[in-house]
Amino acid sequence: MVKQKIDTSYDGSQIQVLEGLEPVRKRPGMYIGSTGYDGVHHLIKEIADNSIDEAIAGFATRIDVVIQEDGGVTVTDDGRGVPVDNNAKTGLSTVETVYTVLHAGGKFGNGGYKVSSGLHGVGSSVVNALSTKMIVEVVRLGQLYRIEFERGVTTMPLKKLGKTDRLTGTTVTFYPDPTIFKETVEFDYKWVVNYLRHQAYLTKGIYVAVRDERTGEREAFYFEGGIQSYVKHLNVGKDVVSDDIFYVERQVEDSMVEVAVQYNETFVEMVKPFANNVLTPDGGTHLIGFKSALTRVINDYARKSGLLKEKEENLSGDDIREGLTAIILVKLPDPQFEGQTKNKLGNPEVRRYVEQVMNEYFSYYLDENPAVAKKIVGKALLAARARKAARAARDNVIRKGALDGMSLPGKLADCSSKDPSESEIYIVEGESAGGSAKSGRDSRTQAILPLRGKVLNVERARLDRMLGNTEIVNLIKALGVGISDQFDISGLRYHRIVIMTDADVDGSHISTLLLTFLFRYMKEVVDGGYVYLAKPPLFLMRIGTKKYYAYSDEERDEIMDQLIADRKAKGTQVDETADRNKQAGLTAPVQRYKGLGEMDAEQLWDTTMNPDNRVLIQVKVDDAEKADAIFTKLMGDQVDLRKSFIQSRAKFIKVEELDI
Repeated sequence: MVKQKIDTSYDGSQIQVLEGLEPVRKRPGMYIGSTGYDGVHHLIKEIADNSIDEAIAGFATRIDVVIQEDGGVTVTDDGRGVPVDNNAKTGLSTVETVYTVLHAGGKFGNGGYKVSSGLHGVGSSVVNALSTKMIVEVVRLGQLYRIEFERGVTTMPLKKLGKTDRLTGTTVTFYPDPTIFKETVEFDYKWVVNYLRHQAYLTKGIYVAVRDERTGEREAFYFEGGIQSYVKHLNVGKDVVSDDIFYVERQVEDSMVEVAVQYNETFVEMVKPFANNVLTPDGGTHLIGFKSALTRVINDYARKSGLLKEKEENLSGDDIREGLTAIILVKLPDPQFEGQTKNKLGNPEVRRYVEQVMNEYFSYYLDENPAVAKKIVGKALLAARARKAARAARDNVIRKGALDGMSLPGKLADCSSKDPSESEIYIVEGESAGGSAKSGRDSRTQAILPLRGKVLNVERARLDRMLGNTEIVNLIKALGVGISDQFDISGLRYHRIVIMTDADVDGSHISTLLLTFLFRYMKEVVDGGYVYLAKPPLFLMRIGTKKYYAYSDEERDEIMDQLIADRKAKGTQVDETADRNKQAGLTAPVQRYKGLGEMDAEQLWDTTMNPDNRVLIQVKVDDAEKADAIFTKLMGDQVDLRKSFIQSRAKFIKVEELDI
């Protein structure tokens, strides 16, 4: 029996009591998720969301965000202004209470907001706690007030400064604390623009302006159409079934339901659900209600109009949502999000609200627009036929588990390790490079899948046609995750999927085709950070048996400069009139690799496959909407879009580097 230890030194003196905003500074990740890039930008979101809430409530019409040269950010709105009277509970001014006390705000039950994106009243005070300095200026009835803080502590109490030209509003300036945000305190202008653009779409009639004092860049947004404008934006470059956008906005009990729908001729659905202007990427009850109603209404219309025969089975939700672009926005007084991240809405009543609105008003829309309705149903019927045609083929290629005995592609040279976390697959262009890669690889952890020719452009093909493409099928089999409704990320056999193609136009095209497939049909693989692009060297320089590899023109020139400098430092006479090869002491002309097939197994391993030396570029999706637009533009049916893209970038082409 283990003898129990007794520690008499453990007493009340060892118990910490964190007061005020100390808990925030002690554990910032609990309040903002991280102290890296995402965390520092979350500060802007917290302050800007307060201004957005004023706009949602109907009190603000304009929001200005300025990234200051000295590292701060200023957010200004023309809303009501934070109250300046004394708070009965704290004994402080309301302004000071809001910015220094956790869980203080107007977003609780009977507060100043019926609808808000914030829930816990921690946003403003958290930003204050994590800033070296914060200045708040409030305008109430033409009178200007100012209060200042440092790391959450009041340094200048609320002071009345006098009259101003503005009637009402709030201005907040803050500086992220570098002792908290050790990775970066630099704000990304593109992130700020992207976030505020979305908020402008979701809050129709509000003017939003962004200015970066560091660079002089500025943008402004105003969308009278709100989410209708958003849908139109998402469908840019796509052939739409109808120019008309279905739109409805209705109040149901104490909540507001707003929906915008438009179909396009692609095979991809894009549905974005929001609750109180917060994107809920994992959906929730509002999305369930929307999908259920959409499926029911379209099937009912199809039967009623005779487009779906009595003996035919109903169209599935997947069939109906092919080519759908939709925004669902619900505003409710007490949103129940699942988790602190607000990724999923949990309010059960919201499903009923959305279903009720869609059942009634989308039915009216189809009845009043029979030509559009016929096209939507026709598209769904085509999708259903394609789905049925694909089912048998899909069942033959989907791996039910990681290693369940189903045959792997014959061309796959698999690795011996069965641990996905240490396994990687190289997708290689051509049999020649594939042969070198197989010979040079680490066979324990590295698998090789050579491709024959270019894979299918899935941007212009349904699943049934995809599954008739040998290279696509081989890729699905090899990865082990399945596809479509049988996709399962847990089956992924390799945690690094490396696309290794030639550093030329054809190689880039093949990489783009593969990325299109992964983005459209295996997005979780991309989002999980499993996809990489190999960067093979472009140049080889030799001095005797020594080899120097360069991955760009700039790196080649840097290596040459260093070699010349080293020779001079050793006292070697360098003829500066000679060509650079001779100046650098190269024993052979600089070799320009045109393809991976020019490398032998040893060179390919040393430069591109050896984990100690290789250069891998991880594929990330920072902005899914932008990525969608780029794939649509470059890989879709609209030739004019690609033409204009090429023409706009022609000036960056170096003629001497063209392979002609």
